[in-house]
This record gives sequence, structure tokens and C-alpha cells, in this order.
Amino acid sequence: MKIPEYSRAAVLRRYSAPLKIENVPIPQVIEPGAILVKTDCCTICGTDVHLSNGGLARPVELPVIVGHEMTGSIVAFGSGAERDSVGQDLRIGDRIVWTRTNCGHCYMCTVAAKPTLCQNARAYMYETMERAPYLLGGFSDYVYVLPESGRVKVPESVASPLASMASCAFRSVIHAVEELGEVRHTDTVVVQGTGPLGLLATGVARMSGARRVIAIGAPDGRLDLARDFGADDVLSVERTSAEERRAFVLDATGGRGADVVMEFAGNPHAFTEGLHLARRGGSYLLVGQLGQGEVTIKPSTFVNRNLRVLGSLAGGAKDYWAAMEFIRRHGTDLPFGRLISNSYGLDQVNDALTAMRNQTEVKPVITFGNMA
Repeated sequence: MKIPEYSRAAVLRRYSAPLKIENVPIPQVIEPGAILVKTDCCTICGTDVHLSNGGLARPVELPVIVGHEMTGSIVAFGSGAERDSVGQDLRIGDRIVWTRTNCGHCYMCTVAAKPTLCQNARAYMYETMERAPYLLGGFSDYVYVLPESGRVKVPESVASPLASMASCAFRSVIHAVEELGEVRHTDTVVVQGTGPLGLLATGVARMSGARRVIAIGAPDGRLDLARDFGADDVLSVERTSAEERRAFVLDATGGRGADVVMEFAGNPHAFTEGLHLARRGGSYLLVGQLGQGEVTIKPSTFVNRNLRVLGSLAGGAKDYWAAMEFIRRHGTDLPFGRLISNSYGLDQVNDALTAMRNQTEVKPVITFGNMA
């Protein structure tokens, strides 16, 4: 197909200002290893909301095209891009998801073997749209997949909105649980937060065979969904105090506390609460703390209780693949489709962001008219 000259895209030029739909140039030459895709859809993440409000700790070079959970259909290849990162052949029209870049030659990529922490990484939605290749955000008719980005073909049985969700929310959960290690059948797991990541983590804990899963969050509709994802108990942060929630967890565990606590809430105060929900010698997994908030803690809390506290960021191509395989395998066990709460067109993107901000949506999706 002939590559159009411009792509319509939702651009953020000033924090807390509405996104504006602009015509952004489409590269007419696709460099070796790169791919041009026509966007099928882009699910909205809480990070999109925080970025548009200027609430992220990491630097962003405005103006940017917002959106980073996207699925696209291949329309053009650069040379050498005919296979994905797990060895599957790619053809024009195939749906893919793709990762942020990693350089492959820095300390984190090589010696530490942690490419998600690459010192030279480029991430979609964080790169200015005023420099080539321009199209590095998901709220756009077309997206340019950089040569250094991992890419994974979407299984036929996985719908595009769920693949989009797997490209950020779910791959972050999958990566975090792998970093944590095995969830044992004797474990009581507490999940803090009932947004998309927390709900997905609840499902992973359930499918991993945890003895008991306790979800903490709000509003009530999300607590109901947490039950459907496998939570044995749900605690509302709107109707209980931190002291009441700790008493519940202690009572449920014979006074010990949870074997594993997973934080997906994002509120800094959830961190201090979670420390006291874990048992002595337990594990505390942090994923949601991406903002600039601060709390005060006593370092002796970690030592005296022999706590293992682990932060986890993002995920690599294998986590994208594993997330979509989890959906494919457990699609009849867990209600993944219920996480996709509503569909919006690109011209409605500000309405969708507002709904996400107000928690009237779980995971809204921006669609582009060609979704599989």
C-alpha cells in the first residue's frame, strides 16, 4: 500500500491541557529493522493520565503523542524485520505489539542482563513528536516501531484490545511476578490496588495456586471484578481504615501477616501500609509507585522483620509474549474482556482520559476503525 503523508495523532503540548488532534508526518522510508504499523487500538493506562497531568517522576520531552499500550497491523517493513523477537515470521497485515528500545551494549543490557533497565532506552509516549521518526505514541493512526524495539506477533485468538493491555499493564504484572519468584500453594497473597494491574495480578495469583488472595481497593465495582478474578476477600479503602485492613489480614493468617504483598495502588501511603501487611520474612513487591510522592519510614522495619522488598519496572519482549499466552490459555478462566470498559474514537480521546481519571472506566480503549 502507498504510505500516507500524515497521521492523525493526539498530541500533548502543555501539561494539564487537552490533547489536540494534529497531522504528524509519516516517515516515507522505513529504516532497516523498523516497522510501520496502522494502529488497531490503544488502551488507556493510568500512566497516560499521570503524564498528561505532569505527574510522572521521569522526564518527558514535550510535545509528545500520548499512548503506549497499542496493537498495530504491519503496513511496511524495513529490511531485516521479517521475524519477531520470539522467532515467528511476520507478514504485511500481521498484528504485533512492541517494546521500548534497548541498546544491547550498555552495562544493564549485557553484564546485568536487565534490558528493561537499559541506560539508553527510548520509550513510546516519552519521545518528542517534533523529531523523526515522529510517530512514537499510541494515540495515532500510524506508529513507527523502532529498529531496537522488541516486537511480538499477536495470536489469532487474542483480541486487539487485550493484546494492547498485554503490551503494558499485563506484561508489567507478568514481569513483576517472575522477578518475585514462585507463588506457592501455601501462600496468602495481598494485592493492593484494584485498577487494571491489580486485577490482573489477582488473576495471576489465583491461577498460580495461592492458598488465599485478598484484594484491597475501590470503588465497589472494581472490588466485584476482583472477586471475579479470583480474590477470596476484598477490602474497600473507602470503608475501612489501614488499621482495620491490617487486623483483617492478621486474622486471616493466624496473626502472621501475608506471605506476599503486591503493590499496584500507586498511592505512596499504600507503601507504608503494605510493609505492615507482610509477615516476618515475607515479600513485598512494588510496581505502582511511579509518581513523585514521598513517605517517611524506619529502616529498621526491613531489618527487624527480615522483609524482602522488590521493585519491578516494565517488562521485555518475553513478558509481552508470556502475557498474551496467559490470556490465550486462561481466557475461559478469567474475565479479561470485562477489563475493557468502553470504546472511544480518536476525536474522543480527552473524554476517555477524563473517564479514566475519574475511575468511571477500568480500561477504556481508543479504536481506529480497523480493529481485529
